[in-house]
Amino acid sequence: MSPTPEAPGLPAEFSVAADSVRSFAGRQELIVEEIPAPTGLAPFAVALSADVAPARHGRDSELGTGRFVLLYDPSTPEEWGGPFRVVCFAQAPLETDIGLDPFLADVTWSWLVDALDQRGAEYTAASGTATKVISTGFGELARQGDGAQIELRASWTPAGFDLGAHAQAWGDLLCMLAGIPPLPDGVRLLSQRRAPRD
Repeated sequence: MSPTPEAPGLPAEFSVAADSVRSFAGRQELIVEEIPAPTGLAPFAVALSADVAPARHGRDSELGTGRFVLLYDPSTPEEWGGPFRVVCFAQAPLETDIGLDPFLADVTWSWLVDALDQRGAEYTAASGTATKVISTGFGELARQGDGAQIELRASWTPAGFDLGAHAQAWGDLLCMLAGIPPLPDGVRLLSQRRAPRD
C-alpha cells in the first residue's frame, strides 16, 4: 500500500504513527486499502479496510472483512490513557456448528490478544465485544438455510509511535476468523477450504 500524502500542519507524532500503519505488509490473503477515516472521534485519524481474498468487486468478502482505525488526540483523553487509540472491527462467516460453540466469543477475544502479543504490539486499556449471530432463512430466503457469523469490535491504547505491529495483528486476527491458520513469515498457504454461502 503506497503512503497517502499528508496534509500540511499535521502533528509529527501522528504523521509517524499513520505512516507506520499505512506501510504495514499484510498477509497475501488480505486485500488492504486506505479508506476515509470516521470524523468526530478524534482530531486526527487514519483508517484501513481489509477483505480476505477472494473478494467480489464492490462487496465485502465472503470470507471475512474488517476495518482498522488509528485515532490521535494530542489532549490525551483520560479514558484513553494516551494520545492514540486503535479501534478495529473484524467479521467472518462461520459453519453453523462452530457458531453454536459456547466458547466462540472467548476464543475470538483470545485470538486478538494472542495476535497482539505475537507481533510484539504493546498496549493498555483493551476493551471490546465479540458477537456471534445464528440465522435461519424463511420464505424466499429459506433455500439459504442456516448460517452463522462472528464479529469482533475492539479498541486499545497503543504504546509508542511505530504502530505497524498493531495493524499486522489486526490482519492476523482477520485471517484467523476466516479460517486461515497463522503462518511463519515467508511461508505460503497452499490451499484453503471454506463452505460456500449462497
